[in-house]
Amino acid sequence: MVDYREILRLKSLGYTMKDIASSVHSSRNTVSEVLTLAGNLHVCWPLDDDVTNASLEAMFYPGRNKSDEERLIPDYPKIHKELAKKGVTLTLLWTEYCLEASAAGKKPYMSTQFNDNYRKWARITKATMRIQHKPGDEMEVDWAGATIDIFDEVTGIATPAYLFVAVLSCSCYVYAEICPNMKSDTFINCHVHAYTYFGGSTRLLVPDNLKAGVTKNTRYDTLIPKAYKEMADHYNTAIVPARVKHPDDKPNAEGSVKFATTWILAALRNYHFFSIEEAKAAVSEKLEELNLRSFKKRLGNRCSAFMNEEREFLQPLPKAPYEPAVWSTAKVQNDYLISDGINKYSVPFDLIGEQVGIRLTSAMVEVFYHGGRVASHVRRANPQRDPICMKEHMPLNHQKYLSYNPNEFINWADNIGASTLKTMNHFLYSEKEPEQGYKYCIGLMKAAEKYGNNRIEKACERLLTVTVQPSLRSIITILKNGQDKLGADSKGTKQTGKKRSNGITRGLSAYRNGGDAE
Repeated sequence: MVDYREILRLKSLGYTMKDIASSVHSSRNTVSEVLTLAGNLHVCWPLDDDVTNASLEAMFYPGRNKSDEERLIPDYPKIHKELAKKGVTLTLLWTEYCLEASAAGKKPYMSTQFNDNYRKWARITKATMRIQHKPGDEMEVDWAGATIDIFDEVTGIATPAYLFVAVLSCSCYVYAEICPNMKSDTFINCHVHAYTYFGGSTRLLVPDNLKAGVTKNTRYDTLIPKAYKEMADHYNTAIVPARVKHPDDKPNAEGSVKFATTWILAALRNYHFFSIEEAKAAVSEKLEELNLRSFKKRLGNRCSAFMNEEREFLQPLPKAPYEPAVWSTAKVQNDYLISDGINKYSVPFDLIGEQVGIRLTSAMVEVFYHGGRVASHVRRANPQRDPICMKEHMPLNHQKYLSYNPNEFINWADNIGASTLKTMNHFLYSEKEPEQGYKYCIGLMKAAEKYGNNRIEKACERLLTVTVQPSLRSIITILKNGQDKLGADSKGTKQTGKKRSNGITRGLSAYRNGGDAE
């Protein structure tokens, strides 16, 4: 309200209109109008003490109060409750208020006065929280600068442990967890635990510019690590990193970190912890005490504010919690295997020489190529010598090699003929172990692919007529020379009329000098 009394007092003291306007924080037009109205009504200073600014306003503007009575008074508690809902703004509520006023046959406030009146009501009723942050809208996260020491029971050496802090921007409800390190998987696990603690997820996630949360954050580009983004997608939240060197982008996290540093870390400064589990239990107790501490400037505490104003607005959690994954890339080698650092796993052989993405969880190894998953394996917990190799990932010749065994060879030979079966049995069982004859069996099968099954059978039959120990070399020679195509009368050695002696004939020189040959 305009300070009419002060305007009249300063005018009586001879101040200029500019000075009066500056002193009472009103425009010069308002001051000029008030002085003109006062002159017309013969109102001058000094005034009696019972003459208030309200009575002067009623005297100067007799129709103004009547105009206010004709206006529809907004339902500010209802506006406050509606404003908490997703997508609802003061502009939308003012539009609905205008329609309501028109239906009631009254005048509405203009949008500026409507907004000002609401903010004034919210400030008086200590409800400023929802003006800045909608419930269930944001979760801010950060690491505390201070640490807790974990002592080794034997050596007494202290190792620092780090405090992760997550806070809901609306109710300022805090989650804190002590961690042995600040690595990416630890950072992501803390988010999972925070969402579980809150019983829901938020629309936005606001981290600081740490390496585990932000790869690049400039005016033009924002790059989020794949594992961190995957976690956010799992909980249906969007990552909006704070600007570099702008802690005011996440004021609640900054304030809660300081609060947690005082009421958790500083409160536990005289404790000696000998394991991370002991420290976690103590931090959990202090966290509950922190959330139950009363607010200084408004009623309630963080826990009651969360239960009453924010819990119902959180997004529901997925059916299964997110399992942190580590992403890496690798070039597929000639053995079409990739490694998780401990064991090896197969990928399709046609990816040899290509760059693939590898997603590792505690239970699974997944391989991606151009965004699509091309292989997945159950991850081995312990190192083993042999790789996990799926048959469908192998070339056809490798698949055939794995299928080789005595039964397969015998069945194949039996389908061709008796001679081939006899030859195959010789290859397999003439040595100490069947595996020693595998290469001859495979060679015979390849020869069948080249020359045909009938010729293989005839070649084996021809060879078995002259020897009981057939060799692959002899069979191939018969096939190359076409001897398997000769008639039955050509089998064996041709007989001649002249008998050839197979004895050894010694010449005269052997008995020269009267001696017997040795």
